Amino acid sequence: MVQPIANTLVESQALYLDPAIRDWVLIPIMIVMVLVGVLRDQVTILLGANTFKKPGLKAIRETKALQRGTVLRLYGNNIPPPSFHARKIYLSSAFERGTFLKNPAAANQPVNPMTDPQGMEMMMEGMKKNMAMIIPQTIIMAWVNFFFSGFVLIKLPFPLTLRFKSMLQRGVETPDMDVTWVSSLSWYFLNLFGLRSIFTLLLGEDNAADGMRDMQSMAAMGGAAPGQPQDFHKLFLAERENLELTPHEWELEDVEYRLLVKYGKRTEGEYQLYKKSLIEDVVAASENATSLQENKLKTRRKGGGKRD
Repeated sequence: MVQPIANTLVESQALYLDPAIRDWVLIPIMIVMVLVGVLRDQVTILLGANTFKKPGLKAIRETKALQRGTVLRLYGNNIPPPSFHARKIYLSSAFERGTFLKNPAAANQPVNPMTDPQGMEMMMEGMKKNMAMIIPQTIIMAWVNFFFSGFVLIKLPFPLTLRFKSMLQRGVETPDMDVTWVSSLSWYFLNLFGLRSIFTLLLGEDNAADGMRDMQSMAAMGGAAPGQPQDFHKLFLAERENLELTPHEWELEDVEYRLLVKYGKRTEGEYQLYKKSLIEDVVAASENATSLQENKLKTRRKGGGKRD
């Protein structure tokens, strides 16, 4: 009794598609999307929205100074304590004063991209890329929805759950249809997600034809304006706080005694005595380095005041 019912359900889901649907709906939608992607890449290149513009020297200095603080925090244990503390004091004071900023006078002012020529240029490039992405996809979706609405194009060769029904059968109001059937509008979305490898094969890795990459970047920005400039003054202050909280443990500290203890040439008690004396020497050296650096900064400030 169960077998005839199962056969009846299978036969009720068997649909015979006209081969003209494959020739005039399925393949044309995919070809049009590929051609529009190639055209979009060429238009983006002509608009200059995908070209790299060399930043200025001051902008490079801002970025490299921030990286310098990060490198000191991550790999500072590879240099001796006096060298680490000297760099730490220098970078902390420079970050606080805004020495590495492009415009130190506007350090405490909010960043306004409308008054920054570079920020305006970045915003215009972002708008060009977004327009080159939104307009073609909107036209293709309207074309598919108007001319091919309600078409069932293909059947997937693997089973799916009912959660995929709303995604694969957009525009087909048939609650009893099997989930594996794909409508024309859903075929458009599948091509939108799945043509990335074809665009990479035709246009290379760095292409502007992949609309999903731009959509993901916009979602990652949280809807922020494209090309929004960064406030490096706040970044420098945050990096200064991170430097102040970073401890230092020299990797090569008492390495010779550790080797001697490891191979049995020294005892553990002798190693502890040596380590205690070494810590006292390190503390004294770091205090001397700190005082010398502070004296240098005071001398520079006095010299600058006298010049004024």
